[in-house]
Formats: sequence, structure tokens, C-alpha cells
Amino acid sequence: MLLIRCPFCEMDRPETEFRYGGEALIERPDPARATDAEWTDYLYNRTNPKGRHAERWRHLHGCGRFFNCLRDTVSDRVLATWRPGERSPEEGGA
Repeated sequence: MLLIRCPFCEMDRPETEFRYGGEALIERPDPARATDAEWTDYLYNRTNPKGRHAERWRHLHGCGRFFNCLRDTVSDRVLATWRPGERSPEEGGA
């Protein structure tokens, strides 16, 4: 079972307490200025990397908050978690 540390509760909990919320760190374009192609790309296209991947998770059966998670898609190991608005570990934060 995957253990995930909630950066708000500061506890390692089983993955069954969490829900995946999609890819993290995606910049939302201004809908009033985005072309149809840019808006479609934002809504539907996501990366699917082999290796490190920034994801958004929600501690559904805990504090209920969303947070960011860096997970290795090959080993399925959680490498780091951090609160939204904080710098990611790859940017020198958390």
C-alpha cells in the first residue's frame, strides 16, 4: 500500500484516505484571452511521464485539503508532498 504524507496533518496515511486530483502545477490560461486550441489543451492534455511526476491529491478522509505530491511513476513511491503555493522540491522548496 502506498503511504502518503499530508503536509497539513503531517502524518503518513494509507492511500485509501486520499483521492487523486490530476496533474499538478499546470498554469491555467486566461479564458478570455486563450484560443480554442490553448483552452482545449489546458482542459484535456496532460503529460504521462515515466519517472517523477507532480500530482494533486486530496486528503478526503482526513483534513479534506488539496496538496501537491511528487511521485515516481516507475516505483510508485511518493518522494515529497507540499502545500499549494509553496515551492516544489524541484524548485528548491519543501
